[in-house]
Amino acid sequence: MYVTIPELADYLSMNEIRVKSLILQGKIRAIHDGEQYLINKEQFTTHFEQVEKYKLMIQEYLHEPIPEDIDVKDED
Repeated sequence: MYVTIPELADYLSMNEIRVKSLILQGKIRAIHDGEQYLINKEQFTTHFEQVEKYKLMIQEYLHEPIPEDIDVKDED
């Protein structure tokens, strides 16, 4: 599904100027039809899946209990 720059900016919660800048830098793939840029929205699904995966990994890491140190009970 192709969207315009304002629609993509809403989808990504970014400023339209920033989105257009990323398109001109080649960081977002887009097609220019003579009047406006059209961007395939599906190119961001993998990104959002990876972000969610990393969030889960960080949450698991933060909730992992700290193991007891072996030397703590040694009072010699």
